[in-house]
Amino acid sequence: MFFPRKLIIVLYVVVGVVVASTHHYLSHLSTVRQFASAVLAILLWPLVLLGISLHIRK
Repeated sequence: MFFPRKLIIVLYVVVGVVVASTHHYLSHLSTVRQFASAVLAILLWPLVLLGISLHIRK
């Protein structure tokens, strides 16, 4: 019963990593802002596909 739910979560995160990588969120993770932007892009990847920028600015 729990296996399909965990599989869906893992697939969601994997797709998020791929989308974030293709939109250059994972290219430079030297600051906390860049790391936070990458995490947001991974978790909210459907918004990235819609063209919403999740880069955290000053």
